[in-house]
Amino acid sequence: MTAVLTRGTGRQAWVAIRALAALTVATVLYTLLVTAVGQLVLPAQANGSLVRADGRVIGSALIGQSFTTPKGAVLPQWFQSRPSAAGAGYDAAASSPSNLGPDDPALGKAIRDRRSALAAAFAVPAAAIPPDALTASGSGLDPAVSPAYARLQVASVARARHLPQAEVARLVEGFVQGPDLGYLGAPTVDVLALNAALAKMDPAGNG
Repeated sequence: MTAVLTRGTGRQAWVAIRALAALTVATVLYTLLVTAVGQLVLPAQANGSLVRADGRVIGSALIGQSFTTPKGAVLPQWFQSRPSAAGAGYDAAASSPSNLGPDDPALGKAIRDRRSALAAAFAVPAAAIPPDALTASGSGLDPAVSPAYARLQVASVARARHLPQAEVARLVEGFVQGPDLGYLGAPTVDVLALNAALAKMDPAGNG
């Protein structure tokens, strides 16, 4: 009886080992296949949608980044991104909204503070600041802003870089992207791509 049980246990163990080996090989092959297809068909997306300028990586087209001083003050020579509540800001490892409700006093204060700071930085009336300049997105990683927010910054950026305002305005219009598939969402402007083009327009970084 003991010998029969031993043989039965051994067979079960051998079946389990073979199943484990087969599933491990299948998992590895599947991973390699998906990776190869991604690299062949959509290499840019598979590698993180990286954005390069002058041969070096300056960011990802999927993740926003800050164009402010370490203390959060606007750098006027750059177009500004949407605020971020992801970690310390635009942290892909901590994607999240602020989780503050519409009646939360902290959210109200943050909006008022941002409105005042941006109105002063752009030399525009506080009422002109659009909503996406005042509130973080659900992910905290949005790489784009509304065309209204980008256009609002044209005069400030042009002054800081001593560039003709009309040239900077034309640059912005060239980066306005329509809704996905023509009807999903709203028009946007990719801030990183816009700033990369701005740097080429003004290599000396005036301002």
